[in-house]
Amino acid sequence: MTDSDRGAVDPGDANRPVEPEELVLAGGFDPVTREQWLAAADAVVRRSGRIAEDAELGAGVETLTRTSADGIRVAPLYAAEDVEGLPDTGVPGAWPFTRGARTDGPVPEGWDIRQRHAGTDAAAVHEAVLADLECGVNSIWLRIGEGGVPIDGLADALDRVHLDLAGVVLDAGADALEAANAYLDLAARNGIEDAEFLGSLGVDPIGLRARAGAGPDVAGVTVTDVVDVARRVASTFPKVTALTVDATVIREAGGSDAQELGWSLAAGVAYLRELTGAGLDVAAAARLLEFRYAATPEQFPTIAKLRAARRLWARVLEASGTTEVPQRQHAVVSEALFSQRDPWVNMLRGTVAGFAAGVGGADAVTVPPFDAALGASEPFSRRIARNTQTLLIEESHLARVIDPGGGSWYVEHLTDDLAQVAWAFFQEIEAAGGAVAALDSGLVAGKVAEVRAKRESDVARRKTPLTGVSEFPNLEEKPVEREPLPEPVERGGLPLYRPAEAYEHHRDRSDAVLAADGARPTVFLATLGPLAAYTARAGFTRNLLAAGGIDAVEAGPTESAQDVVDAFGGAPANVVVLCSSDALYDERATETAAALREAGASRVLLAGKPKEQVPGVDGYLFAGCDALAVIDDVYTALEGSK
Repeated sequence: MTDSDRGAVDPGDANRPVEPEELVLAGGFDPVTREQWLAAADAVVRRSGRIAEDAELGAGVETLTRTSADGIRVAPLYAAEDVEGLPDTGVPGAWPFTRGARTDGPVPEGWDIRQRHAGTDAAAVHEAVLADLECGVNSIWLRIGEGGVPIDGLADALDRVHLDLAGVVLDAGADALEAANAYLDLAARNGIEDAEFLGSLGVDPIGLRARAGAGPDVAGVTVTDVVDVARRVASTFPKVTALTVDATVIREAGGSDAQELGWSLAAGVAYLRELTGAGLDVAAAARLLEFRYAATPEQFPTIAKLRAARRLWARVLEASGTTEVPQRQHAVVSEALFSQRDPWVNMLRGTVAGFAAGVGGADAVTVPPFDAALGASEPFSRRIARNTQTLLIEESHLARVIDPGGGSWYVEHLTDDLAQVAWAFFQEIEAAGGAVAALDSGLVAGKVAEVRAKRESDVARRKTPLTGVSEFPNLEEKPVEREPLPEPVERGGLPLYRPAEAYEHHRDRSDAVLAADGARPTVFLATLGPLAAYTARAGFTRNLLAAGGIDAVEAGPTESAQDVVDAFGGAPANVVVLCSSDALYDERATETAAALREAGASRVLLAGKPKEQVPGVDGYLFAGCDALAVIDDVYTALEGSK
């Protein structure tokens, strides 16, 4: 660093540096061009054998480039020239609101920490709600009606909750209109001034239609039916939102980020048309909407999605005649991404996703308890959930910076990429007649199914790892049990896709075998040669099979096929996996496979991906193979031997 970088020393005070006129952070280094970076990256990739010696410049970097579920090319490096020509993101609090809905962002108090409650016992819910509000939660998201607190128990559940200090967001499904009126009436009975009353009525017949599939009219609630309650809110309660545009249904079904965005625009426009058609002006109608998006452990896509959502909705409102109303966002860490096995890992998933939601500029964030996928959450898990957000705000200081992702070349580029793809999907839905028509025709379901199929394949091949489930499972783990909660909506529309479920199905099979036989399903690892030759592939095999609840015993170091057979004779397994190096496979795999079959092995697999088929081997385990298919194949072989 040069003197000009550090600042010259004031001759009058040798200990007091003078601020430099221009701060140069890397002034002591020569500038690096993109070509130099490409060449350096190529050299590293070339040493791994992934590209040829005479490959063109940038070939190695291409191997590091991936394509997202939306078909967006995600490169390993972004520079200033990559964002040249992108639309101006503006400043926080100003149209198009990409950088945030408020001029001062979440500074200093942070975003709205919103905790969800889905119990059916009004007294128990009341106790949990008060505990949350006393310990840092700002607002409550309350399941009411079918599958939640009975509507006539709303007053009991919210007893002593100051509705002018802590807003309540209703989630009432088909009972939305009755619940909305009950909530508004409760505020009047409690003497809350109309101008200070907080909350969101959560009316969302389109979102309900997407989940229930009984539409376009769902249990008598139509898009038109929202008009009366919306007018009441618009004329009387300035701090209350009436309608929720819930786009999380798309992510729950396995859809992509851009599909979630495009769907939200279509549903939002449908409500906007209904409200303006009933006489509300565009700005008044827009203020009645709150948008709900999924936050996931894919932190950068989540950050970019929330930024793109504000930009896209601002564009819709501009075309409708106003540039004054920013999108109000509620980011929800998706419970569909939580696992029932090793649920403690859900704390980490919730932390990363909550971080992304805060950095992305969401107005309110919900981090579910780590046991949410199992049933009714306990006080400890709710405490950890709310403290996760408190830590992000108070200790990590995320709320002290406005739009932390702004200026990142990657985030800015990804924000624009998502906006472009989402707008195209929105236009496709509109061309099909709008959100409800696109649901009825199967357009939305078909598009989402294409992405879900790719997700399912990636999970099966462990390209998308699930820590504690498909990677590093613990067979000694004692299942965490919770009281099940009733399903609020019977799924008849878009399905609920939980990536961990396929592996957890096999873990349940394993538990059933353990309960019946006193031991888990077990395979025999036919390890060839010394420890150094087989340990890597043996470890890989153990991890893959354990993801399905299958245990393994191994032969240990061996010098011949007979050594392996001798060890196999005492093993409680008839399915065998050969594990060793490629060199030893060439020498001994065929002979060992034949000897094991003669000794009683019903199925012989091999850990690795040889260039040619190995005689006597039925299948192969390797990085990128369909792990779920392998696990199912092993279960079939084990069950067939009984």
